Amino acid sequence: MSVMAVLVFGPGCKSSCRQLAEKLCSCAGNTNELNACNQAAANEQGRIGTTSADEVVCQALLPGCDCHTINTTAGKQACGLARQPPPGGVVGG
Repeated sequence: MSVMAVLVFGPGCKSSCRQLAEKLCSCAGNTNELNACNQAAANEQGRIGTTSADEVVCQALLPGCDCHTINTTAGKQACGLARQPPPGGVVGG
C-alpha cells in the first residue's frame, strides 16, 4: 500500500528545488546521465535539505529554466547556475 501511495502522490509532493534539479537533469545527454543526475539530486536533497527561502528561489527559477539555453550565460542565470549581474553592470565598485 505504501508503494502505491508514493506512485500516486509522490510526483505532486516534490519540492520546487527537487523539480528544478530534475529539470536540469533532463538536459543530460543520455539515459545513464539522466538517471545518475536524478540519483545525485535525490541524495543531495536527503543530505542537506532545503529551506523555505531556497524553495522560493527554486519556484521562481522553474519557469525560466530551459535546456535549450542552458549553455548560455542567460540560460545559466535563468536556471540558478550563475549569478545575476549586479545592477548597472558594475563589478567590484
